[in-house]
Amino acid sequence: MKFLFDLGGVFFDWDPDFFYKKIIKNDDERNMFLSKVCNNEWNIKQDKGRLIADAENELIAKFPKYSYEIKLYYKNHRKMFKRIFIQSVKILEFLKYQNIECYVLSNWSWETFQNMEKDYPFLNLFDGLIISGKEKMIKPDKEIYLLAIKRFNLDPEQTIFIDDKIENIEAARKLKFKTIHLDKPELIGKKINFIFNINSL
Repeated sequence: MKFLFDLGGVFFDWDPDFFYKKIIKNDDERNMFLSKVCNNEWNIKQDKGRLIADAENELIAKFPKYSYEIKLYYKNHRKMFKRIFIQSVKILEFLKYQNIECYVLSNWSWETFQNMEKDYPFLNLFDGLIISGKEKMIKPDKEIYLLAIKRFNLDPEQTIFIDDKIENIEAARKLKFKTIHLDKPELIGKKINFIFNINSL
């Protein structure tokens, strides 16, 4: 059995609101900014490989009033980490101690991912990482799962895919991956144990 992990929502509790609470004090204005300006639809294009400079210029042209706030978004990307899910890190350490292959398939801007392995050393435990921004493809598109299968020599029926987003889980299931929808990261040990029967978790 092998493991294929997402990062955001599994290892990293990333939340732009956590950072912008210090920048835009008014709740209604901040909610509007994060839903209409620097929203998920905009951010995911960078996860698919669009350059941050191009993304910023596009938004500033539409919302010149928020040019300062827009430019803060990616400069402070890691300040949006509320916490690291330590239980997930412990699970990874345990799996690697058991010589189980563990890989990453994550939607993440390649520009913001630079030096992550230096700043978060547990990432070096993985046997391989696919970062969507580098590959210019993204979950839940089928192509990025096929890339993981080929690059990491995965048999989906013998691979457990763990992700916090149901659309990514459903895409993996179509390719016969075993899956864990990790809607509550603190339950990762119990969920892995349920389908893999690792009693030490």
